[in-house]
Amino acid sequence: MTPPAHTAKEALMARAAALGFDSCRVAKAAAPRHAGEFRGWLDEGSAGEMQWMERGAEKRCDPQQVLPGVKSVVVVALNYWQGDGSSGSRTRCAATGKIARYAWGDDYHDVMLAKLEELGAFLGELGGTQKCYVDTGPVLERDHGAEAGIGWHGKSTMLIGARLGTWFFLGEILTTLDLPADPPQTPRCGTCTRCITACPTNAITAPHRLDARRCISYLTIELKGAIPVELRPLIGDRIYGCDDCLEACPWNRFASVSREARFAARPAVGLRLRDYLALDDAQFRDLFRGSPIKRIKRRGFLRNVCVALGNVGDAADLPALDNAACDVEPLIAEHATWAMAEIGRRSGLSGSASTVDRNS
Repeated sequence: MTPPAHTAKEALMARAAALGFDSCRVAKAAAPRHAGEFRGWLDEGSAGEMQWMERGAEKRCDPQQVLPGVKSVVVVALNYWQGDGSSGSRTRCAATGKIARYAWGDDYHDVMLAKLEELGAFLGELGGTQKCYVDTGPVLERDHGAEAGIGWHGKSTMLIGARLGTWFFLGEILTTLDLPADPPQTPRCGTCTRCITACPTNAITAPHRLDARRCISYLTIELKGAIPVELRPLIGDRIYGCDDCLEACPWNRFASVSREARFAARPAVGLRLRDYLALDDAQFRDLFRGSPIKRIKRRGFLRNVCVALGNVGDAADLPALDNAACDVEPLIAEHATWAMAEIGRRSGLSGSASTVDRNS
């Protein structure tokens, strides 16, 4: 027999806390507040090559199309903040490149989904039918997260929480259980625009408006082909994602270090940029097994490394780039050639293969 709604919710909160989630709240399974804006964003082409967002657009705008009979959306948050001074932080040498904090450790999809499915199974014991998603399904997760009060919509389009700042993952459970909803948080950005100012490529075109085609996270992860030449210098030493708009948020002063050990930085995210270029396919897969970085494959990752070296490398990096310019993968070869020319321009060298001693 299904327990009373308030009893079921209390049990849900307790189980979520026991599983290690930092927040668990509930929203009614209504149409997302920004469904219209989302459709307009797609129509403008601001999603770039992310056709999967358009294919699932109608489901994203109507939870009933995802799970018929859904009544509630359970939203959980999991903190991944590792503190300052670790891999990828601003204090590290540029020669190692920057990787977005969320990708320092184990793949959050795997870590969170296991916890979320256990929580979903618990709801099943209470009489519900569920679907669980961790950034993988047709769900406008930030809208549901804001409605549930996990955080509020920041001007960067990311959710901000009063306790967690910007450093947390979201997961959702759509359920047929009719659970009491939580109130949303009051938006507290005020007149602050630090996230907009911090964006290296001006991808945040206005408060709450993001052109993904200019976002470094899109360019280094979602974009499958060549990175536009005019945007390459703006990427700097970032080789997987970008945290600049997140790091700029003053609410992060309240952030605490994550209790989830699997998000701690792996040694693989601290190599010198030129050393990544020596990886073959098998070595890349082995190095990034269980990491979110594996999803862009060797061709995408080494493309990014070449761009970073073009921006921050020096003559000592030319031998590795010269080898990469002969890579069987044309995407890597083209970006390596560009990088050599950029280093040559800065250092007064030609940057061509003829200037490089392959045995150095």
